[in-house]
Amino acid sequence: MSFSYLLDANTYIQAKNFHYRMHIVPGFWDWLDLHFHNGAVGSIRPVRDELEAGKDQLSDWVKERRDVFVPVDDEATQTAFADIANFVMTHDVFAEPHTTTFLDGADPWLIAKAIACGAEVITQETRVAANSKKVKVPNLCEVYRVPYRNTYDLMDLLEARLVLDR
Repeated sequence: MSFSYLLDANTYIQAKNFHYRMHIVPGFWDWLDLHFHNGAVGSIRPVRDELEAGKDQLSDWVKERRDVFVPVDDEATQTAFADIANFVMTHDVFAEPHTTTFLDGADPWLIAKAIACGAEVITQETRVAANSKKVKVPNLCEVYRVPYRNTYDLMDLLEARLVLDR
């Protein structure tokens, strides 16, 4: 299955912890389910693994939706990941421990999968200055010409309407 929009782990985590707490705004989570099932929104297995490790309500929610987290073992994704890893490790400004932390997580896989399937990345990260030692998703998306946006932009694009029904 290929999705148009691939969600970063922080989109789920920040939604759960802040604006769309699962017990307060269940409509947000239902909206995600709707777009999971119509093939617009999904994510990757490394994101699923990060979320399941949380051992909380979000972890339980993710475990019930394992099929919306696609594998990253295809050749195109593997090739893109190798290119990203090489770029990060040989970059003039990026530095340890940021490079290893970035490469050990789901973020480079998310970008690689987006490259491989022509998807947009949905992340709550913001870009950092060119002289930053940190590696951030938006900066690498720009390097690889992968479109990215935040959760709110995605909700606007997909015309989310979280209304109270009485």
